[in-house]
Amino acid sequence: MAGQINATLRRVPAWVLYVLAPIPVITIFYLGLTGELGIDPAKRIEHELGLWSLWLLIAGLAVTPLRRWAGVNLLKFRRAIGVITFFYLLAHLLTWLVLDVQFQNVWADIVKRWYITVGMAAFVLMLPLAFTSNTWSVKRLGAAKWRKLHKLIYPIAILGALHFLLLVKGFQWEPILYATIIAGLLLSRIHPERLPGFGSPRQA
Repeated sequence: MAGQINATLRRVPAWVLYVLAPIPVITIFYLGLTGELGIDPAKRIEHELGLWSLWLLIAGLAVTPLRRWAGVNLLKFRRAIGVITFFYLLAHLLTWLVLDVQFQNVWADIVKRWYITVGMAAFVLMLPLAFTSNTWSVKRLGAAKWRKLHKLIYPIAILGALHFLLLVKGFQWEPILYATIIAGLLLSRIHPERLPGFGSPRQA
């Protein structure tokens, strides 16, 4: 089964993701402009773009576990997923900045509202990843340093899940579900043999 999936994926170029990426954004804004998103379309657009950002973060984190545990190789799409994730995060931020708060009390909101503080921290950490998601940066930094830098995606994903948890009011399963998925994907990357004391001889 994995072999058939990989054979199909090999025929799909990575640039297809860049072509498809704007479709949800265009659709969301179109629905907002045509009054299909309720009485507060700005909030709804912001929420939908935030969800897409979280889904893309999860998709990026899933690449390695899928290859390791299911034999499905999505490595050639990982860079595209990362770049698209950044642009969805940027669209989410700009929607909040321009349509929601309309540039009013921006710094006060960042400082006083924890969910905004956490979300902004995730976006700031995403900037160096977006700027170095190219072949020139890999050569410039060296593969080892580049890989180390791009491990920032782990705290970014944690901050993204926390942002959603802090944002909602009351007990809701949706942010808890996403936080659990992200935690599971991060834990799946741990190699037990690298943990302290794993496999070491017992002391008498």
